[in-house]
Amino acid sequence: MSDNPLPFSTGFDDRIAGKSAECDGGGPIEGTRYAARQEFTGRLTGEYFEHGDPPWRWYLMVDLSNKPDNYGWDSVWCESGNIYLVD
Repeated sequence: MSDNPLPFSTGFDDRIAGKSAECDGGGPIEGTRYAARQEFTGRLTGEYFEHGDPPWRWYLMVDLSNKPDNYGWDSVWCESGNIYLVD
């Protein structure tokens, strides 16, 4: 296994900037070896990063109005295939 970071690129997608959206993903259940679904609702900034081949794109969501109770951050990166626009 390499200690080199994975190459990535960043960008901005003005087509989704400012749009309200929902996204879902998985996250660890504290104290276990298991993961569970997590749901978020917020506003997409338009910022993204990509990595992998083919590229795997992640968008930044802020102003979270819905997040898991134990989620301690004000933003989340959402995989593009798990984003649902609500506007």
